Amino acid sequence: MLYMIIGRDVQDSAAARQAARAEHLARIEALVEQGRLVLAGPLPSIDAEDPGPAGFQGSLIVAEFDSLGQAVDWAELDPYRASGAWSSVEVQPFRQVLP
Repeated sequence: MLYMIIGRDVQDSAAARQAARAEHLARIEALVEQGRLVLAGPLPSIDAEDPGPAGFQGSLIVAEFDSLGQAVDWAELDPYRASGAWSSVEVQPFRQVLP
């Protein structure tokens, strides 16, 4: 089943994000290689493609996992969580309708 993961950033998360970015992206790439990733990306803090110093308010990942528990465990182990960039993680089942 698909699950939506939203990691919410702490204020001024840029340094923590940068420190953990390579490890975070490696985990996302593993989902791609396994054919489990639908989409992933950051959530800008302002209405702009590149938010500059405003930074990001979080990240969105939609991927396939065997269970809600597995998705929660995966999200909680993300390097952005460990680095302190994410203050919290929300995981919900997701049903893709389009495309």
